Amino acid sequence: MRLLNYFVGIALLLPVLLHGAGAGTSDDGQAFLGTYCSACHGGGRAAGGMSLAAYTAPDSLRTDNVGWNRILIRVRSGEMPPKGAASPSQSDRDAFASWLDNALRTQACAGPATVGPWPMRRLNRDEYSATIRDLLDIQIDASHALPVDGAGGEGFDNAAETLFLSPIHAEKYLAAAKEALDYAAKDPTSRKSIFTAVPGPELTPDAAAARVLAAFLPRAFRRPVSAGDSDRYLALFHTAQKRGDNFDRAILYTLRAVLMSPEFLYRREPARPDSYSMASRLSYFLWGSMPDKKLFDLAAQDKLRDPAVVSGQVDRMLKDQESREFAERFVGQWLGVRELGRDIKPDEKLFPDYYDAETQGAIRYEPVLFLQELLSQDLSLLNLIDSNFGIFTNKTAKLYGLKLKDLNAQPKRFDLPTGDAPEAGHRGGVLGMAAVLAVSSYPQRTSPVLRGKWILENLLGTPPPPPPPNVPALAENHPGAQPLSVRDRLERHRANPVCASCHSRIDPLGFALENYDVLGRWRTEDGGGKIDASGALPDGSKIADLSGLKRALLDRKALVVRNLTSKMLGYALGRGLTLRDGCAVDKIAQDLEKSGYKAQVLIRGVVESEPFRLSVQ
Repeated sequence: MRLLNYFVGIALLLPVLLHGAGAGTSDDGQAFLGTYCSACHGGGRAAGGMSLAAYTAPDSLRTDNVGWNRILIRVRSGEMPPKGAASPSQSDRDAFASWLDNALRTQACAGPATVGPWPMRRLNRDEYSATIRDLLDIQIDASHALPVDGAGGEGFDNAAETLFLSPIHAEKYLAAAKEALDYAAKDPTSRKSIFTAVPGPELTPDAAAARVLAAFLPRAFRRPVSAGDSDRYLALFHTAQKRGDNFDRAILYTLRAVLMSPEFLYRREPARPDSYSMASRLSYFLWGSMPDKKLFDLAAQDKLRDPAVVSGQVDRMLKDQESREFAERFVGQWLGVRELGRDIKPDEKLFPDYYDAETQGAIRYEPVLFLQELLSQDLSLLNLIDSNFGIFTNKTAKLYGLKLKDLNAQPKRFDLPTGDAPEAGHRGGVLGMAAVLAVSSYPQRTSPVLRGKWILENLLGTPPPPPPPNVPALAENHPGAQPLSVRDRLERHRANPVCASCHSRIDPLGFALENYDVLGRWRTEDGGGKIDASGALPDGSKIADLSGLKRALLDRKALVVRNLTSKMLGYALGRGLTLRDGCAVDKIAQDLEKSGYKAQVLIRGVVESEPFRLSVQ
């Protein structure tokens, strides 16, 4: 029950965060602690060993920001004050949380630039596959047998917190390395890129092996190698020859060891980041793979310390086709659409259209290609909320009922219908995309609850708490009974006071999307009656329909943009964000506003940020 207060606070906090009202003062903060916390945490027997005496001095915001942040989390979540104790009103709770959040960020950002953490991390499954592909010049998925990586940090599977190396990983990596090298040795193009030298009349096997390693090791380790590195692997080549292996087998045996080295499997950097560090940071951020020849050449010339050179590389990399993989990985995890076809599948009997292979592919790539279009053309990120164009194929256009010219199986940008066209206003932005609408539905029906939660979590960055235990399930329609719309059933569900406090704030956002079915097709009726897509936001403002929801989100674009910035920075860093990282998020968000929310400003802001440039292992 205490967690129900969390969503109430966040929802009411939206206008506070947007307009800067009600942030309170230090005196107000101390008054809040004295009124609601001193009974347990004052005096000589402070509960949990946490005494408020340590938090009375203003300087404590700097000297003990960890403790203050713990207070913020517990007050904002409704854990404190505990059940049974005197509890603040929601407005008082919000004002305290807003003041403390602002104060902590102000303190964190007040000092000089600091060097943050850049934890060593294993290549995740996708990164491993792409790196093997580019290193060996092969077109197979070398990671197909590797375990799936879990999400960490800001919700992405490239987070160092989750990328440990288990015994099963080691076994699978060995098998993957052998499979990839065996394939490469048989493919003429790949073989040529590996066997850069072979024994001949003027070249001994040792000399040929040394040349192969000299070309292979710096690319595999993504940095210059020492004579000691080469000698260790040359010794393995000798071992293989002594047991009778010919040159090819001895080289492949040696290269398998290279692909099992921590220098290959992990992203490791020197004590201080250098141009090679920046080359890898850029390539794994924007391509999800090892640096290409251009980045390696610039690193060798130590030019990646120059912001102008780095900016030029960002521009080049975003225009390259490899940026599609970045868009796919980021969008898939940020918006949750990667789960479509995995853990989330529309009911095959009710939605057979989804089970056409071309339709599935078009649905999957629609949000990916949309973000890629924003990045490559440097368009406004506010197009994510609403746009006058979309990326469609003949399959998605048919699904959506769009009458467009020159359609085919290849995705293409089209202007959306306007004016009196029947389908006008139904698309634009991510909210009208089938992938988003399907992952925020149940397999058999839509769900305003899931869709409202999706908006809060993925767009606004204010996820509601999990439901309390023993919440009754939403009543379903039964054969012979009068069918009810999802909205009608939710209204009955919300009659339970336990449910109403959360649903009254989640559901209105989802109701505005009820004109879309599970696959995103436009409809006007549900349960035999006309769909009512209206609702009211927690601050009292009314939403009449989809267009009203989009306007409300655009009114709250500061939250949307800051959430997207946080996600992008967390993805680029491969870890959870710290208080100090919030300073970089604030600066990038400010620069975005000044630029008119240009998409490339976001990417450049991340690359130029202190955490990305200065972090060390």
